[in-house]
Amino acid sequence: MSAVLEVRGLSVRFAGLQALSEVSVAAAAGEVLGLIGPNGAGKTTFINAVSGAVKSRGRVVFEGRDISRLPPYRVARLGLARTYQIVQPFPAMTVLDNVAAGALFCGEGLSLAQARARAEGVLERVGMAAVARVPAASLTLAQRKRLEVAKGLAARPRMLLLDEVNAGLNSTEIEGALALIRSIAAEGITVLLVEHLMKVVSGLCDRVVVLHHGRLIADGTPGDVLADAAVVEAYLGRRYAERAGV
Repeated sequence: MSAVLEVRGLSVRFAGLQALSEVSVAAAAGEVLGLIGPNGAGKTTFINAVSGAVKSRGRVVFEGRDISRLPPYRVARLGLARTYQIVQPFPAMTVLDNVAAGALFCGEGLSLAQARARAEGVLERVGMAAVARVPAASLTLAQRKRLEVAKGLAARPRMLLLDEVNAGLNSTEIEGALALIRSIAAEGITVLLVEHLMKVVSGLCDRVVVLHHGRLIADGTPGDVLADAAVVEAYLGRRYAERAGV
């Protein structure tokens, strides 16, 4: 499969901190790519750099176009959408209008009525139609996480960057989130998933890349990566390795 996203030598520095160092990653069309690593490894910084939210060195190529220096709104309008680890919906607006805002933002020139019509379809798709008319402030954490995904989908992306969409959810809520991600991937949308739960990584991802101290230390199938000695040492720990028989 051809690469939808190619990241080449991506580096980000904040004052005296080197957050990313020469990271190169590619994502194939329709792939679910996992991005894992310890806290502070640079995972969210990677998403921020790819989506244009922070300045970086290196190249980011999306569908053959260099987007390295584009602002976030232009990146999103090209079909590369993202969610945020800390979800912050417009609290006083309804769930429907939160999603409609995502549709309006995508640059297709939709009217408000058209954006709301699209939002209704997206909310039906993600299982939130029943709460479309309630204020976003009244949602549970799991619902807010799902709303974040819905806002991204409203822009009709060809790739979706998901930053810890399962964080803080219980096992039942996680299963529901995984079913949603699988359905998104089944429609041909490429997914990059930042995740800490190894059950999710091994059960959902086609391929996994690992960051440690801002550097790429592994790239391969979930089975190969989770058995990699460098990954065990840097991230998973010996207890995990013993339980998994690594």
